[in-house]
Amino acid sequence: MTNRLAQANSLYLRKHAENPIDWWYWCDEALETARREDKPIFLSIGYSSCHWCTVMEGEAFSDGAIAAYMNAYFLPIKVDREERPDLDSIYMQSLQLMVGQGGWPLNIFLSPDDLVPFYGGTYFPVEPRYDRPGFLQVLQSIRHYYDTQKDKLEGMKSEILRTLQGSAALQSAQTLGADVLQAGLDANLIVLESKSPGPRFPMIPYAEVALRSRRFTADHSHASALSEERGLALALGGIFDHVGGGFHRYTVDPTWTVPHFEKMLYDNGQIVEYLANLWAAGVEEPAFERAIALTVHWLQREMTAPEGYFYAAQDADSFTDPTAAEPEEGAFYAWDYQQLVELLTLPELAALADQFTVTENGNFEGFNVLQRYHPGKLTDSLESTLRKLFLIRYGASVEALPTFPPARNSQEAKATGWAGRIPPVTDTKAIVAWNSLMISGLARAATVFQQPSYLALATNAANFILQRQWVDGRFHRVNYDGKPDVLAQSEDYALFIKALLDLEQASVPTPHSPLPTPPSSWLDRAIAVQTEFDEFLWSIELGGYYNTAASDNLLLRERSYIDHATPSANGIAVANLIRLSLLTEDLSYLDKAEQTLQAFSSVMARSPQACPSLFAALDWFHNHILIRSTADQLGALSKQCFPTAVLKLESLPEGVSGLVCQGLSCREPAYSQEQFQAQVLESQIRG
Repeated sequence: MTNRLAQANSLYLRKHAENPIDWWYWCDEALETARREDKPIFLSIGYSSCHWCTVMEGEAFSDGAIAAYMNAYFLPIKVDREERPDLDSIYMQSLQLMVGQGGWPLNIFLSPDDLVPFYGGTYFPVEPRYDRPGFLQVLQSIRHYYDTQKDKLEGMKSEILRTLQGSAALQSAQTLGADVLQAGLDANLIVLESKSPGPRFPMIPYAEVALRSRRFTADHSHASALSEERGLALALGGIFDHVGGGFHRYTVDPTWTVPHFEKMLYDNGQIVEYLANLWAAGVEEPAFERAIALTVHWLQREMTAPEGYFYAAQDADSFTDPTAAEPEEGAFYAWDYQQLVELLTLPELAALADQFTVTENGNFEGFNVLQRYHPGKLTDSLESTLRKLFLIRYGASVEALPTFPPARNSQEAKATGWAGRIPPVTDTKAIVAWNSLMISGLARAATVFQQPSYLALATNAANFILQRQWVDGRFHRVNYDGKPDVLAQSEDYALFIKALLDLEQASVPTPHSPLPTPPSSWLDRAIAVQTEFDEFLWSIELGGYYNTAASDNLLLRERSYIDHATPSANGIAVANLIRLSLLTEDLSYLDKAEQTLQAFSSVMARSPQACPSLFAALDWFHNHILIRSTADQLGALSKQCFPTAVLKLESLPEGVSGLVCQGLSCREPAYSQEQFQAQVLESQIRG
């Protein structure tokens, strides 16, 4: 027997449809029922490719005794964080206040009358283990506390609410001069320097800060080393799928060896853009180009819908055979040494082991995750060996497999007659913010590596969003099989505007690659989306952008400024506004950018490591550059890395090679190519 979630669009919610728990959606009816029956709300937030979310679904949420108690004494609500990052942000912050750390599944208890949280945790086992209490024991204790300790409960809630409201209502603290920018950039470099034990995440907003910091000192070796080190860790490490392409979510160790195997679209989009920018900055490492190319192939093969948009994620776990009861982590990706012995010739195995981590004992539960030992270009023979591994995994050669259909759920994964291994489940919904990150990555890589096919992929995805994600004049965040759902949030607006501006820059015609979509078309669309963003989410009182439009069933309205796995909406929004001001010569955009930065000045001064994207935006504010020239000149410049520059195609007076404007003033016209190049390079020097 199924519960309410059986009809959900979300794959994550549908995974809980056969739980004996009487799950609700987050909706007015659920909240009113909890208030009427005086039941604490048990709010559980996760996402489809989350390993421990899957574990808890199969354990505690499938336990009859737990379900009976939950249904009798609580109002259980299940939320997909990928649909509702606004809810996730509020209650993740609450959990971190309570216990000092967070993660998913996010399980938190709310008072029904005001939705203020009073207890929470992440994974709860059925029986006590891992130094965690059993879930039924937790439920019984929480209900007893709720019924008998009202005064303590109200005191705890008041403290949590006061802290949350204070965090949401930041006040301007100081002017944001060049000294604040330098201090913020330096503070964020320290994050990349960390040698602490534990997992390693891509952390691309911090890596981007290191890349732009190369301009700020005469001796930029430290920032250069950090930015290159992060690129090599990503392109050589086990976090990259060296056989099929695409980057996993993170590694569980500090050596970038063994990943947590889910692949998220948002990571891959950011990494592609970062590696392309590293190459453009002069770090022409062949492993970067290879990683980008294989990732684009993975995207085309496994993550692109027929309509042109990109799927959201692939699970970490997969079934080893159709009769398996549960999927196993990494089964699709890891390699048994004996299988390699049988598959490869002795010279092939020796060459593979010389360049990759391949041993008889393995590095992941007896299996091998491939990690490269050295940068550089792989030999043709070694690439041929890796294609053999591709054939074993997928059951067909790279050339014979331009597309690979997704397994949309566990039953489909087990029932389909796959020629190779059973693949992990793919979450096939489209998320605008995540698609936008990939569009930006493809647009940048298309320019740097002169790959029109990359730009075609990006263009198709952008056009899908433009044509399909507006309902009754409002932008929407997700799409399920052609049906838009959930109003867009600030990250959807900000990242899609960035993607449109990146397409505008990638579409500036050059002598060798005139492109079908003119830059003005992408710019017009970016302006239209920015207008809607301003109308519905701009905070007139405080400055900056709210995460969501006004709502009666949210505890508070937040303005995102902290970078997590994705960059903060307000950091991206400021950079967009400055780019729009340069391209349109409308200074009202620059005014809004300044107001937004000022709105977050206190947190930028107090906690600079929380908000690298805001410091990237502050760099744009202080150091923005407009470079105007002809197609001949812009073609060469577009493949270089200028972190705060906008290129604009213009007809210039006879004899003029280009015009360079910094801030609110312009250099004298350059009358030779050499003078123009010198002005552009000088514009990048920051001390």
